[in-house]
Amino acid sequence: MRPVRGRWLSWLVGIAVALGFAVSALAQDEGYCGDEGVWLQILGSGGSELTDQRSAASYLVWIDDTARLMVDAGSGAALRFDETGADMAGLDAIVFTHLGAATTADLPALLEGSVDAGRKGLLPVFGPSGNDLRPAIGDFVERLIGANGAYSELSSFLTFRNAAGYKLSVREVSATGQRRWSRFSSDVLKLSAIPVHHGGIPALAWRVEIGEYVIVFAGSFSNQRDRVANFAKGADALVVSHAAPEAARGELREYHAIPSQLGRVAARAEARILVLGNRTSRTLGRESQSREAIEQHFTGPLVFANELECWGLPDKEDELP
Repeated sequence: MRPVRGRWLSWLVGIAVALGFAVSALAQDEGYCGDEGVWLQILGSGGSELTDQRSAASYLVWIDDTARLMVDAGSGAALRFDETGADMAGLDAIVFTHLGAATTADLPALLEGSVDAGRKGLLPVFGPSGNDLRPAIGDFVERLIGANGAYSELSSFLTFRNAAGYKLSVREVSATGQRRWSRFSSDVLKLSAIPVHHGGIPALAWRVEIGEYVIVFAGSFSNQRDRVANFAKGADALVVSHAAPEAARGELREYHAIPSQLGRVAARAEARILVLGNRTSRTLGRESQSREAIEQHFTGPLVFANELECWGLPDKEDELP
């Protein structure tokens, strides 16, 4: 059992509604992720600011006591990964919603720290294609840890000639157009992705299917393309960026959906639970206003994400308020 915060969402939501509390308020006591089932863990719940006392947004998907998928790896992710008791040897893949310091800063630390993890074979790493503003995932990794990269001492991770015993398999997913990508599956999960609008930065939303369960990581998106709702249809958990307040105007809305838009997306997707991550100084302390804007459209359970919380997906037969 791992010493992290956790509760079954089905139990928590019922108690929260009965007592009239926000869902997130009941997840602060120390507990455990479960040994069985599908769990969503918050590694980092903030942005890239130095004033929010949070790690940058990053997530793990646990399946039967093994962390099988990592989503983004921003500042603080390596420490949080260690605190969860997760093992690099168990990961099926690492995926990135977009490429920047806020989502990738701790990737070198994770790699260097995995030398003795006992992993073998390939570690798939998926990320978006590039444009004039950002490199594609392959070029990004080469610039980061290639032979002439910033961390050239890690270049052996691009071959099998390293002490860790495994190699990164870096794969590019198109962040343009409307085509849905779906070219990866393991024995327990299947991945698909679509391009989303995040200003001019190439960005992806990821859908993770584990048997009958679905988790969608929409990342940072403005919803100008209005594609996330259909992509997230029937999601048990829809994870979004809560970086812009309802009153946001101008350039910020080119990059991030505001709470009322998030509510509409969740409602149209018929998501069972909406998880608000990437909480920044612009939205921290404004949870009541955000909740009110979201609940004009989405009446299901809301989770304001916090560090290291671990949420078990409720059984399909469970009725959520």
